[in-house]
Amino acid sequence: MGSSSSKAMPLPSIRRLPMYLRFLKQLNNRGRQVVSCTYIARELSVVSTQVRKDFAITGIVGKPKVGYDVPALVSAIEKFLGWNGSRDAFVVGVGGLGSALMGYEGFTEYGLNIVAGFDIDPAKVGQPMHGKMVHPLERLPEMVSHTKVLIGIITVPAKAAQEVARLMVGSGIRAIWNYAPVALEVPDSVVVENMNLSASLAVLSSRLEEVLGRHHRQRD
Repeated sequence: MGSSSSKAMPLPSIRRLPMYLRFLKQLNNRGRQVVSCTYIARELSVVSTQVRKDFAITGIVGKPKVGYDVPALVSAIEKFLGWNGSRDAFVVGVGGLGSALMGYEGFTEYGLNIVAGFDIDPAKVGQPMHGKMVHPLERLPEMVSHTKVLIGIITVPAKAAQEVARLMVGSGIRAIWNYAPVALEVPDSVVVENMNLSASLAVLSSRLEEVLGRHHRQRD
């Protein structure tokens, strides 16, 4: 069973790279040429030694007492994340969430281009959605073979997710972005990233309760 082929990679560091990248692009747009880990750490409220370790996984090396060349650092992070080019993706399940993802233009900034959707609902099949066609699910193998798309996004109900994952893997999809609240069983050669919306909401809700509780105690 495979959940990620990046088991040896420091996933917390990888998850922080987009935060650094956004900040560095802002600096780059302002014409700043050099930046230090200390400056980045102070602005983003992180530890400077952690910033240095996070950058190290991209292969770039800063200059002692000088820092990093900002354009070079932006390029190194984008290359490491695979965001310096463009990768096409298919969405399976074009309900509310799937439709929203198909219409989200911000993905292009990160090198992701959703080119089509797939569904089993006859009312949706054959219809354009945000300028992209929705195809019947049974055409997925043919479309993957024809386009060589490697990324599949699952936005179907939990009970259908595993079967969709099997179809994707059998069609040649090598990476799955899973929004369904279920653990998928896939070969180790397939990368899976789970978007656990309920877990994220649980963290948000518990932190809200903590803040409200602290506020009430202060009032008392």
